[in-house]
Amino acid sequence: MTAHADDPHAEVRAELLDVVRRFTAKEIIPTAAAYDRDDLYPEALVEQMKEIGLFGITVPERYGGLGLDVLTYAQIVEELAYGWMSVSGFLNTHFMGCFLLTTYGTEEQKERLLPKMATGEIRAAYSLSEPDAGSDVAAIRTRAVRDGDEYVVNGTKMWLTNGREARLVVTLVKTADTDPPHRGMSVLLVEKEPGERFEGITVSPNIHKLGYRGVETVELTFADHRVPAANLLGGEEGLGFRQMMTAVELGRINISARAVGVARRAFEESIRYAQQRHTFGRPIAQHQAIQFKLAEMGTKLRAARLMCFDAARRKQAGERVDLEAGMAKYFCSEVCWEICQEALRIHGGNGYAAEYPIERLYRDAPLMIVGEGTNEIQKLVIGRRLLEDYAAESD
Repeated sequence: MTAHADDPHAEVRAELLDVVRRFTAKEIIPTAAAYDRDDLYPEALVEQMKEIGLFGITVPERYGGLGLDVLTYAQIVEELAYGWMSVSGFLNTHFMGCFLLTTYGTEEQKERLLPKMATGEIRAAYSLSEPDAGSDVAAIRTRAVRDGDEYVVNGTKMWLTNGREARLVVTLVKTADTDPPHRGMSVLLVEKEPGERFEGITVSPNIHKLGYRGVETVELTFADHRVPAANLLGGEEGLGFRQMMTAVELGRINISARAVGVARRAFEESIRYAQQRHTFGRPIAQHQAIQFKLAEMGTKLRAARLMCFDAARRKQAGERVDLEAGMAKYFCSEVCWEICQEALRIHGGNGYAAEYPIERLYRDAPLMIVGEGTNEIQKLVIGRRLLEDYAAESD
């Protein structure tokens, strides 16, 4: 019996992680600064990610994917974010779409879309936020009205990663006026071609951002856009809020893994710099003040990774993980921001220069604090769940 007899995917998982590490070292790290500086879409990197098979990591094998687990996904995201956080963003909304189809899609929807999603031929965007509705999901206004065998969609969606290049936009819409509002929400699988215009869909120019560059982040407007009724996720109206919120758990694990990757890069850059930079006749690594910083950074980084991976394992097991994913997202993103600030301090003036990767990491880190629900929202979710759990135990 082999060491992997109880885990048929162990060898594939180990090989894929090794491939991703080598891809990150050889292709991402040497080019990230240039892509980031010019806010340039990294088409060459995306094509290589397709060839490696990264877009099909969690797609079931019967639909052409690798059928790997959420923990492996999180580990891959960490490695990619270590090289350049933006690259991991191409996978996040795509895998949220894969998860929704795998979990809630009809068999026809799965057979038609998942094989092409596994190869990256179809890349997915996740469309929930609107200009006046971010964390307040119940306030969405984008509406889909049934007209025979189609839905007519009108409204505006905001902050779409992959929005221009995506061929599939998983979109939360209102299909009925209900009280409470979330019971009248549904998910439509909006299929389109890449570009700025497509039959009732207009995509804005890329939003210029502090960090997270190279990835298109756009506004998408629907004007009497028609979607086949067969593209209603799962074939039933009124389930969209729960479906999208379940996918958000996966998105928060992704953000956690990205934060760990960025934090690890900042930490390791600081270790190297502290050993090379000399002041007062010795490396700054020998100064107690720097050692204290490194000790705190390393300890928090280790704790963050454990929280991220714990949430990933629980998600794979089918557990409700809004608490664990919220905690991981909150803690990992705050730790990432703290470590990047300390890394800049260790680098001194050089940390402020674009010549060093710390400058980019420092700009990328805030995204994790606001992405997939702000950390203030995470604390609300965490607090409510803790009170619910305590009340249940008291009963």
